[in-house]
Amino acid sequence: MAIDLSANDPAQPGRKGAPIFFQRQEFQRLLALYGRMVAAGEWRDYSIEPGPEACAFSVFRRASEAPLYRIEKRPALARRQGAWAVIGPGGMILRRGHELDQVLRLFDKGRFKVID
Repeated sequence: MAIDLSANDPAQPGRKGAPIFFQRQEFQRLLALYGRMVAAGEWRDYSIEPGPEACAFSVFRRASEAPLYRIEKRPALARRQGAWAVIGPGGMILRRGHELDQVLRLFDKGRFKVID
C-alpha cells in the first residue's frame, strides 16, 4: 500500500490543507524593504504567519504592539484582484495588486510618511 506524503508538502502550494509560503525571491524583496525601513527608524520587528489561505509578513514599530502593516500573499485572488495586498493598522486594504513590487511601491520614499 502506497502512502502519498506530498499532500502535506509545503513546497507544493495549492494542495488542499498545505500552508502558503513566500518564495525565496519574494522573501528577499520583503526583507530588503524591512531593512530599509529599520535603517530609517520606522520599523523594529517583523513576523511571518503562513496559513492555508494566505501568508502574511507583518511589521511592527515595537514588538509588543499590533502590526503597523501586513503584507499578504493570497493566491486564491491572483486572477481577480491580485494575490498581494498591503493591509493597514485598522484592517483597511491600502493597496492590492498582481505583482509584489507594484504593491510595495506604497513604501517608496516621498510617497509615504508615518505619522505618530
